[in-house]
Amino acid sequence: MEIRPILNALMRNKTGLILIALQIAITLAIVCNSVFIILQRIDKVNRPSGLDDNNIFTISSLGFAPNFDLKGTIRQDLDALRALPGVIDATTTDAVPLSNGGWGEGFSDGPQKVPEAQRKNAGGAVYMTDEHGVNAFGLRIVQGRDFNASEVSIRTKDDSGHPTSVIMSKALADKLFPNGALGKTLYSGISGTDTATTVVGIVERLQEPWVNSQEVENAVIFPQVQIGEYDAGSSRYIVRTKPGQRDAAMAAAQKKLGEINKGRIVRDPKSLQEIRGQTYRQDRAMTVVLGTVIVALMTITGLGIVGIVSFWVTRRIKQIGTRRAIGARRFDIRRYFMVENVMVVGFGVVIGVVLTYAFNLWLMQHYELPRLDWFYAPLGAVLVMLLGQLAVFGPATRAAKVSPAVATRTV
Repeated sequence: MEIRPILNALMRNKTGLILIALQIAITLAIVCNSVFIILQRIDKVNRPSGLDDNNIFTISSLGFAPNFDLKGTIRQDLDALRALPGVIDATTTDAVPLSNGGWGEGFSDGPQKVPEAQRKNAGGAVYMTDEHGVNAFGLRIVQGRDFNASEVSIRTKDDSGHPTSVIMSKALADKLFPNGALGKTLYSGISGTDTATTVVGIVERLQEPWVNSQEVENAVIFPQVQIGEYDAGSSRYIVRTKPGQRDAAMAAAQKKLGEINKGRIVRDPKSLQEIRGQTYRQDRAMTVVLGTVIVALMTITGLGIVGIVSFWVTRRIKQIGTRRAIGARRFDIRRYFMVENVMVVGFGVVIGVVLTYAFNLWLMQHYELPRLDWFYAPLGAVLVMLLGQLAVFGPATRAAKVSPAVATRTV
Protein backbone atom coordinates (compact mmCIF):
# COMPACT_ATOMS: atom_id res chain seq x y z
CA MET A 1 0.00 0.00 0.00
CA GLU A 2 1.19 3.50 -0.84
CA ILE A 3 1.87 5.57 2.27
CA ARG A 4 1.89 8.86 0.40
CA PRO A 5 -1.86 8.87 -0.46
CA ILE A 6 -2.65 8.21 3.18
CA LEU A 7 -0.45 11.11 4.28
CA ASN A 8 -2.08 13.39 1.72
CA ALA A 9 -5.52 12.41 3.03
CA LEU A 10 -4.45 13.08 6.61
CA MET A 11 -3.05 16.50 5.71
CA ARG A 12 -6.51 17.45 4.48
CA ASN A 13 -7.84 16.69 7.98
CA LYS A 14 -5.17 18.45 10.06
CA THR A 15 -7.47 19.55 12.86
CA GLY A 16 -8.77 16.05 13.53
CA LEU A 17 -5.28 14.61 13.21
CA ILE A 18 -3.82 17.05 15.75
CA LEU A 19 -6.68 16.62 18.21
CA ILE A 20 -6.59 12.82 18.23
CA ALA A 21 -2.76 12.77 18.36
CA LEU A 22 -2.73 15.10 21.37
CA GLN A 23 -5.39 13.01 23.07
CA ILE A 24 -3.31 9.89 22.52
CA ALA A 25 -0.13 11.64 23.75
CA ILE A 26 -1.77 12.87 26.95
CA THR A 27 -3.37 9.47 27.55
CA LEU A 28 -0.03 7.71 27.13
CA ALA A 29 1.76 10.07 29.53
CA ILE A 30 -0.90 9.81 32.21
CA VAL A 31 -1.43 6.06 31.87
CA CYS A 32 2.29 5.20 32.04
CA ASN A 33 2.89 7.32 35.13
CA SER A 34 -0.35 6.17 36.76
CA VAL A 35 0.50 2.50 36.27
CA PHE A 36 3.97 3.21 37.68
CA ILE A 37 2.47 4.88 40.76
CA ILE A 38 -0.06 2.08 41.22
CA LEU A 39 2.65 -0.59 41.12
CA GLN A 40 4.77 1.44 43.53
CA ARG A 41 1.83 1.67 45.94
CA ILE A 42 1.03 -2.04 45.62
CA ASP A 43 4.65 -2.93 46.41
CA LYS A 44 4.58 -0.54 49.35
CA VAL A 45 1.35 -1.92 50.81
CA ASN A 46 2.39 -5.56 50.38
CA ARG A 47 5.99 -5.29 51.58
CA PRO A 48 6.62 -7.55 54.59
CA SER A 49 6.96 -5.91 57.98
CA GLY A 50 9.06 -8.71 59.44
CA LEU A 51 6.37 -9.39 62.06
CA ASP A 52 3.80 -12.15 62.36
CA ASP A 53 1.18 -9.72 61.03
CA ASN A 54 -1.80 -12.07 60.98
CA ASN A 55 -1.50 -13.15 64.61
CA ILE A 56 -0.53 -9.98 66.48
CA PHE A 57 -2.62 -7.41 68.29
CA THR A 58 -1.83 -4.43 70.46
CA ILE A 59 -3.63 -3.16 73.54
CA SER A 60 -3.01 -0.15 75.78
CA SER A 61 -3.62 0.82 79.38
CA LEU A 62 -3.98 4.24 80.99
CA GLY A 63 -4.00 4.44 84.78
CA PHE A 64 -5.95 7.20 86.51
CA ALA A 65 -6.17 6.07 90.15
CA PRO A 66 -4.13 7.93 92.79
CA ASN A 67 -0.68 6.40 93.33
CA PHE A 68 -1.18 4.12 90.35
CA ASP A 69 1.63 1.53 90.38
CA LEU A 70 2.62 1.39 86.72
CA LYS A 71 5.64 -0.87 87.18
CA GLY A 72 3.70 -3.43 89.19
CA THR A 73 0.75 -3.24 86.79
CA ILE A 74 2.96 -3.89 83.75
CA ARG A 75 4.42 -6.94 85.45
CA GLN A 76 0.94 -8.27 86.34
CA ASP A 77 -0.41 -7.50 82.87
CA LEU A 78 2.38 -9.34 81.08
CA ASP A 79 2.02 -12.40 83.30
CA ALA A 80 -1.71 -12.44 82.64
CA LEU A 81 -1.39 -11.88 78.90
CA ARG A 82 1.17 -14.64 78.48
CA ALA A 83 -1.09 -17.05 80.38
CA LEU A 84 -4.15 -16.46 78.17
CA PRO A 85 -5.31 -19.38 76.00
CA GLY A 86 -3.90 -19.16 72.48
CA VAL A 87 -1.21 -16.59 73.34
CA ILE A 88 2.35 -17.39 72.24
CA ASP A 89 4.01 -14.40 73.90
CA ALA A 90 3.52 -10.79 74.96
CA THR A 91 5.75 -7.80 75.60
CA THR A 92 5.58 -4.15 76.50
CA THR A 93 6.66 -1.71 73.81
CA ASP A 94 7.11 2.00 73.27
CA ALA A 95 5.95 1.87 69.62
CA VAL A 96 3.88 -0.27 67.28
CA PRO A 97 5.13 -1.09 63.79
CA LEU A 98 3.05 0.36 60.91
CA SER A 99 1.39 2.84 63.29
CA ASN A 100 3.18 5.98 62.01
CA GLY A 101 4.15 6.88 65.56
CA GLY A 102 7.35 6.11 67.40
CA TRP A 103 10.88 7.11 68.33
CA GLY A 104 13.44 7.95 65.66
CA GLU A 105 17.15 8.03 66.44
CA GLY A 106 20.48 8.51 64.72
CA PHE A 107 22.96 5.63 64.77
CA SER A 108 26.65 5.42 64.03
CA ASP A 109 29.50 2.93 64.00
CA GLY A 110 31.73 5.35 65.91
CA PRO A 111 31.53 7.88 68.76
CA GLN A 112 30.89 11.57 68.12
CA LYS A 113 34.51 12.45 68.80
CA VAL A 114 35.31 10.76 65.50
CA PRO A 115 34.74 13.21 62.60
CA GLU A 116 31.41 12.57 60.92
CA ALA A 117 33.06 12.01 57.55
CA GLN A 118 34.94 9.08 59.06
CA ARG A 119 31.86 7.42 60.54
CA LYS A 120 28.97 5.54 58.96
CA ASN A 121 25.68 7.13 60.02
CA ALA A 122 22.05 6.22 59.52
CA GLY A 123 18.67 7.02 60.96
CA GLY A 124 16.24 4.44 62.21
CA ALA A 125 13.43 3.57 64.58
CA VAL A 126 13.79 2.51 68.20
CA TYR A 127 11.67 -0.20 69.77
CA MET A 128 11.95 -0.81 73.51
CA THR A 129 10.88 -4.22 74.73
CA ASP A 130 11.78 -6.79 77.36
CA GLU A 131 13.39 -10.16 76.69
CA HIS A 132 10.12 -11.40 75.14
CA GLY A 133 10.06 -8.72 72.44
CA VAL A 134 11.57 -10.64 69.54
CA ASN A 135 9.27 -13.61 70.08
CA ALA A 136 6.19 -11.45 70.66
CA PHE A 137 6.86 -9.53 67.45
CA GLY A 138 7.37 -12.78 65.56
CA LEU A 139 10.80 -11.69 64.29
CA ARG A 140 13.39 -14.08 62.89
CA ILE A 141 16.92 -13.82 64.23
CA VAL A 142 19.38 -14.54 61.42
CA GLN A 143 22.57 -13.88 63.39
CA GLY A 144 23.40 -13.82 67.09
CA ARG A 145 20.94 -14.26 69.90
CA ASP A 146 17.93 -12.82 71.68
CA PHE A 147 18.07 -10.69 74.83
CA ASN A 148 18.19 -12.34 78.21
CA ALA A 149 16.36 -11.08 81.31
CA SER A 150 19.50 -9.68 82.94
CA GLU A 151 19.99 -7.24 80.05
CA VAL A 152 16.57 -5.59 80.44
CA SER A 153 16.67 -2.21 82.19
CA ILE A 154 13.97 0.15 83.41
CA ARG A 155 13.63 3.53 81.75
CA THR A 156 11.91 6.27 83.75
CA LYS A 157 11.44 10.01 83.52
CA ASP A 158 14.40 10.59 85.80
CA ASP A 159 16.63 7.71 84.73
CA SER A 160 17.00 6.80 81.06
CA GLY A 161 19.11 3.79 81.92
CA HIS A 162 21.96 2.52 79.81
CA PRO A 163 21.22 -0.53 77.66
CA THR A 164 24.33 -2.60 77.04
CA SER A 165 23.00 -4.66 74.13
CA VAL A 166 20.96 -4.09 71.02
CA ILE A 167 19.32 -6.12 68.25
CA MET A 168 19.33 -4.58 64.76
CA SER A 169 17.45 -5.11 61.53
CA LYS A 170 19.61 -6.64 58.82
CA ALA A 171 19.13 -3.60 56.56
CA LEU A 172 20.55 -1.23 59.17
CA ALA A 173 23.31 -3.66 60.16
CA ASP A 174 24.45 -4.01 56.55
CA LYS A 175 24.49 -0.24 56.13
CA LEU A 176 26.52 0.55 59.24
CA PHE A 177 28.65 -2.61 59.44
CA PRO A 178 29.08 -4.00 55.92
CA ASN A 179 31.76 -6.40 57.16
CA GLY A 180 29.55 -7.85 59.88
CA ALA A 181 27.68 -6.23 62.76
CA LEU A 182 27.59 -8.99 65.34
CA GLY A 183 29.66 -8.07 68.38
CA LYS A 184 30.30 -4.53 67.10
CA THR A 185 29.58 -1.37 69.08
CA LEU A 186 26.64 0.77 68.00
CA TYR A 187 26.51 4.42 69.07
CA SER A 188 23.31 6.41 69.50
CA GLY A 189 21.65 9.02 71.66
CA ILE A 190 19.23 6.59 73.30
CA SER A 191 20.50 7.40 76.81
CA GLY A 192 22.14 10.71 76.10
CA THR A 193 25.12 11.58 73.94
CA ASP A 194 27.18 8.65 72.65
CA THR A 195 25.41 5.67 74.17
CA ALA A 196 27.54 2.65 73.28
CA THR A 197 25.79 -0.71 72.97
CA THR A 198 26.93 -4.09 71.71
CA VAL A 199 25.13 -5.71 68.80
CA VAL A 200 24.07 -9.15 70.07
CA GLY A 201 21.56 -10.09 67.40
CA ILE A 202 20.32 -9.29 63.89
CA VAL A 203 16.76 -9.90 62.73
CA GLU A 204 15.90 -10.59 59.12
CA ARG A 205 13.52 -7.64 58.83
CA LEU A 206 11.93 -5.02 61.06
CA GLN A 207 10.24 -1.94 59.67
CA GLU A 208 10.03 1.50 61.18
CA PRO A 209 6.57 2.66 62.31
CA TRP A 210 6.63 5.35 59.59
CA VAL A 211 5.62 3.63 56.38
CA ASN A 212 6.60 6.59 54.18
CA SER A 213 10.16 6.69 55.49
CA GLN A 214 12.97 6.42 52.95
CA GLU A 215 14.77 4.13 55.42
CA VAL A 216 11.77 2.06 56.44
CA GLU A 217 13.84 -1.10 57.03
CA ASN A 218 16.15 0.60 59.56
CA ALA A 219 15.19 -0.36 63.10
CA VAL A 220 16.74 -1.45 66.39
CA ILE A 221 15.42 -3.06 69.55
CA PHE A 222 16.74 -2.01 72.96
CA PRO A 223 16.11 -4.17 76.06
CA GLN A 224 14.30 -1.51 78.07
CA VAL A 225 10.89 -1.09 79.67
CA GLN A 226 9.48 2.43 79.82
CA ILE A 227 7.91 3.28 83.17
CA GLY A 228 6.17 6.63 83.06
CA GLU A 229 8.81 8.38 80.98
CA TYR A 230 6.22 10.45 79.14
CA ASP A 231 2.96 9.52 80.83
CA ALA A 232 2.84 8.41 84.45
CA GLY A 233 0.11 5.84 83.88
CA SER A 234 0.33 4.56 80.31
CA SER A 235 1.59 1.28 78.92
CA ARG A 236 1.29 -0.51 75.60
CA TYR A 237 1.51 -4.22 74.86
CA ILE A 238 2.14 -6.37 71.80
CA VAL A 239 0.58 -9.82 71.96
CA ARG A 240 1.24 -12.67 69.53
CA THR A 241 -1.19 -15.57 69.31
CA LYS A 242 -1.46 -18.94 67.66
CA PRO A 243 -2.98 -18.89 64.15
CA GLY A 244 -6.74 -18.38 64.20
CA GLN A 245 -6.92 -17.37 67.87
CA ARG A 246 -6.08 -13.68 67.65
CA ASP A 247 -9.59 -12.25 67.89
CA ALA A 248 -10.60 -14.48 70.81
CA ALA A 249 -7.37 -13.67 72.65
CA MET A 250 -7.85 -9.95 72.00
CA ALA A 251 -11.31 -10.00 73.61
CA ALA A 252 -10.00 -12.09 76.51
CA ALA A 253 -7.05 -9.72 77.00
CA GLN A 254 -9.29 -6.67 77.25
CA LYS A 255 -11.49 -8.39 79.81
CA LYS A 256 -8.57 -9.77 81.83
CA LEU A 257 -6.66 -6.48 82.04
CA GLY A 258 -9.82 -4.75 83.18
CA GLU A 259 -10.20 -7.26 85.99
CA ILE A 260 -6.59 -6.98 87.16
CA ASN A 261 -6.74 -3.30 87.97
CA LYS A 262 -9.88 -1.16 88.18
CA GLY A 263 -7.91 2.04 88.47
CA ARG A 264 -7.12 2.30 84.78
CA ILE A 265 -8.71 2.33 81.35
CA VAL A 266 -7.97 -0.54 78.99
CA ARG A 267 -8.18 0.82 75.47
CA ASP A 268 -7.39 0.49 71.78
CA PRO A 269 -7.34 -3.29 71.30
CA LYS A 270 -6.42 -3.53 67.64
CA SER A 271 -4.95 -6.19 65.38
CA LEU A 272 -1.83 -5.45 63.40
CA GLN A 273 -3.81 -6.22 60.24
CA GLU A 274 -6.26 -3.47 61.17
CA ILE A 275 -3.40 -1.06 61.85
CA ARG A 276 -1.88 -1.94 58.47
CA GLY A 277 -5.22 -1.33 56.76
CA GLN A 278 -5.66 2.08 58.37
CA THR A 279 -2.06 3.13 57.71
CA TYR A 280 -2.16 2.18 54.04
CA ARG A 281 -5.71 3.39 53.47
CA GLN A 282 -4.64 6.40 51.40
CA ASP A 283 -2.32 4.29 49.27
CA ARG A 284 -5.13 1.85 48.50
CA ALA A 285 -7.49 4.72 47.72
CA MET A 286 -4.91 6.19 45.34
CA THR A 287 -4.63 2.91 43.44
CA VAL A 288 -8.41 2.81 43.02
CA VAL A 289 -8.58 6.43 41.86
CA LEU A 290 -5.69 6.06 39.43
CA GLY A 291 -7.09 2.77 38.15
CA THR A 292 -10.39 4.52 37.46
CA VAL A 293 -8.57 7.36 35.69
CA ILE A 294 -6.71 4.86 33.49
CA VAL A 295 -9.90 3.06 32.48
CA ALA A 296 -11.69 6.36 31.82
CA LEU A 297 -8.85 7.77 29.73
CA MET A 298 -8.47 4.61 27.68
CA THR A 299 -12.22 4.49 27.08
CA ILE A 300 -12.40 8.15 26.07
CA THR A 301 -9.39 7.79 23.79
CA GLY A 302 -10.86 4.70 22.17
CA LEU A 303 -14.19 6.43 21.63
CA GLY A 304 -12.36 9.45 20.24
CA ILE A 305 -10.63 7.26 17.66
CA VAL A 306 -13.93 5.61 16.78
CA GLY A 307 -15.58 9.01 16.38
CA ILE A 308 -12.91 10.60 14.21
CA VAL A 309 -12.53 7.54 11.95
CA SER A 310 -16.31 7.25 11.59
CA PHE A 311 -16.38 10.91 10.54
CA TRP A 312 -13.62 10.32 8.00
CA VAL A 313 -15.43 7.26 6.62
CA THR A 314 -18.64 9.26 6.17
CA ARG A 315 -16.76 11.99 4.32
CA ARG A 316 -15.05 9.45 2.05
CA ILE A 317 -18.02 7.37 0.95
CA LYS A 318 -17.57 8.42 -2.68
CA GLN A 319 -13.84 7.69 -2.69
CA ILE A 320 -14.42 4.32 -1.04
CA GLY A 321 -17.08 3.42 -3.61
CA THR A 322 -14.79 4.47 -6.44
CA ARG A 323 -11.97 2.27 -5.13
CA ARG A 324 -14.37 -0.63 -4.83
CA ALA A 325 -15.56 -0.03 -8.40
CA ILE A 326 -12.02 -0.28 -9.78
CA GLY A 327 -11.32 -3.53 -8.00
CA ALA A 328 -10.38 -2.82 -4.36
CA ARG A 329 -11.37 -5.64 -2.02
CA ARG A 330 -13.04 -5.19 1.33
CA PHE A 331 -9.76 -6.28 2.90
CA ASP A 332 -7.98 -3.43 1.08
CA ILE A 333 -10.43 -0.82 2.38
CA ARG A 334 -10.20 -2.11 5.93
CA ARG A 335 -6.41 -2.23 5.72
CA TYR A 336 -6.30 1.36 4.43
CA PHE A 337 -8.05 2.74 7.50
CA MET A 338 -6.10 0.56 9.89
CA VAL A 339 -2.78 1.65 8.41
CA GLU A 340 -3.95 5.24 8.50
CA ASN A 341 -4.80 4.76 12.16
CA VAL A 342 -1.34 3.33 12.88
CA MET A 343 0.17 6.52 11.44
CA VAL A 344 -2.12 8.80 13.45
CA VAL A 345 -1.63 6.88 16.69
CA GLY A 346 2.10 6.58 16.01
CA PHE A 347 2.34 10.37 15.71
CA GLY A 348 0.56 10.70 19.05
CA VAL A 349 2.77 8.03 20.64
CA VAL A 350 5.96 9.87 19.67
CA ILE A 351 4.69 13.01 21.41
CA GLY A 352 3.36 10.91 24.27
CA VAL A 353 6.71 9.26 25.02
CA VAL A 354 8.28 12.71 25.44
CA LEU A 355 5.38 13.81 27.64
CA THR A 356 5.63 10.61 29.70
CA TYR A 357 9.19 11.27 30.80
CA ALA A 358 8.60 15.00 31.19
CA PHE A 359 5.63 14.28 33.46
CA ASN A 360 7.73 11.83 35.46
CA LEU A 361 10.47 14.43 35.95
CA TRP A 362 7.86 16.87 37.24
CA LEU A 363 6.54 14.24 39.68
CA MET A 364 10.09 13.50 40.85
CA GLN A 365 10.73 17.17 41.58
CA HIS A 366 7.44 17.92 43.33
CA TYR A 367 6.34 14.62 44.89
CA GLU A 368 9.61 12.67 45.32
CA LEU A 369 8.41 9.92 43.00
CA PRO A 370 11.16 7.53 41.81
CA ARG A 371 12.43 7.69 38.26
CA LEU A 372 10.18 5.92 35.76
CA ASP A 373 11.68 2.66 34.52
CA TRP A 374 12.60 2.79 30.85
CA PHE A 375 10.18 0.06 29.73
CA TYR A 376 6.97 1.81 30.81
CA ALA A 377 6.80 4.13 27.80
CA PRO A 378 7.44 1.39 25.16
CA LEU A 379 4.90 -0.93 26.78
CA GLY A 380 2.41 1.93 27.04
CA ALA A 381 2.99 2.77 23.37
CA VAL A 382 2.24 -0.83 22.37
CA LEU A 383 -0.92 -0.78 24.50
CA VAL A 384 -2.12 2.47 22.91
CA MET A 385 -1.36 1.15 19.43
CA LEU A 386 -3.42 -1.96 20.15
CA LEU A 387 -6.21 0.21 21.53
CA GLY A 388 -6.14 2.27 18.34
CA GLN A 389 -6.39 -0.82 16.15
CA LEU A 390 -9.24 -2.18 18.22
CA ALA A 391 -11.09 1.15 18.09
CA VAL A 392 -10.68 1.57 14.31
CA PHE A 393 -11.73 -1.97 13.43
CA GLY A 394 -15.46 -1.21 13.61
CA PRO A 395 -15.46 1.95 11.43
CA ALA A 396 -12.99 0.30 9.02
CA THR A 397 -15.26 -2.73 8.67
CA ARG A 398 -18.23 -0.45 8.00
CA ALA A 399 -16.20 1.34 5.32
CA ALA A 400 -15.30 -2.01 3.74
CA LYS A 401 -19.01 -2.81 3.35
CA VAL A 402 -19.66 0.24 1.15
CA SER A 403 -20.72 -1.05 -2.27
CA PRO A 404 -19.88 0.64 -5.56
CA ALA A 405 -23.61 1.07 -6.28
CA VAL A 406 -24.22 3.05 -3.07
CA ALA A 407 -21.21 5.24 -3.83
CA THR A 408 -22.48 5.89 -7.36
CA ARG A 409 -25.82 7.16 -6.06
CA THR A 410 -23.98 9.79 -4.02
CA VAL A 411 -22.42 11.36 -7.13
